[in-house]
This record gives sequence, C-alpha cells and structure tokens, in this order.
Amino acid sequence: MSGEVRWLTEAEQETWRAYMTANVEFSAYIDRQMRRDSGMPMAYYEILVRLSEADGRCLRMSELARASLSSRSRLSHAVSALEKTGWVTRRPADGDRRGWVCELTDAGYAALAAAAPGHVTAVREKLFDVLTPEQLDALRDIGRAISAGLRQECDAAAAEGCEEEPC
Repeated sequence: MSGEVRWLTEAEQETWRAYMTANVEFSAYIDRQMRRDSGMPMAYYEILVRLSEADGRCLRMSELARASLSSRSRLSHAVSALEKTGWVTRRPADGDRRGWVCELTDAGYAALAAAAPGHVTAVREKLFDVLTPEQLDALRDIGRAISAGLRQECDAAAAEGCEEEPC
C-alpha cells in the first residue's frame, strides 16, 4: 500500500462499525441457534448443505472448501468430526491419487433435513423480516459488490495455496 492513507470519515466509520457489529452478531446468533436446536455448528450445516446440492451428494475436498467458504485445514477437521457422526464419508477421488471426495450419507441428509426448518426460521426472522424489500435488494447487491472487489485477491491467495483462511 503506497501513498497517503485515506482515513474514514465519521459517517464511514459509523457505517463500518454498524456493518461489523451486525455481521458478527448475526453470525454468532445463527451459530448459537444451530448448536442449540441441531447440535451442530453453522460451519457443519453449511458443509452438509453444499454436499446436498452437489451431483451425487459429493464434492472433491478442494471444491467443498471453496463452496463452504472454509480453509482446507478447517474443512478437514470438520469433515473428520462429521465422519464420526456418520453424516459424511471421505474416499480417494477416482483417477486422482492425491484428491479426496466427501460424500453426504443418508444419515447426514436426514440431519440436514431436521436442522433446516429451524435455521430457515431464524434467518427469516432475524434478517428477512426486519428489512424492507428495497433493503434486501440493496443487501444482496452490496454483498455481491464486496465479493467482486475481493475476487482478485481471493484468486491470488488460492493460486498461492493459502490454506489458513478462505477468501
């Protein structure tokens, strides 16, 4: 980073803090709801969702990490825990000695189906029901703009094999 720092204005600082507070509080609320009602953290639920949406209910571990916004090391730990519950299985990828595939089991699909109503209700009540349709449209557009603004850095980190944090 070169040049002079462009410090945040008072209004920008207020926006930044409101965004960060809402993001952290909402994420913590959803994770608590998932743990309380389904016995799984939100990160595990997201893995199960991504597998349930994939062809054959399975994905390569690298694809699952990207899709679930998880680092490879964090995903590997989560998948190990999910294997112990019988909700997923892991096996070598066909035709690739180094690759691994994670597959959602019937028990995992049942756990996901049982958790989904509570999760969707929580999201609806704490996000969709408190915003106007215009705010929801703006939130979607804002999320897409932020992600697009980060895409180049995320792609570069992935190409470098950065596994500590997802992008």
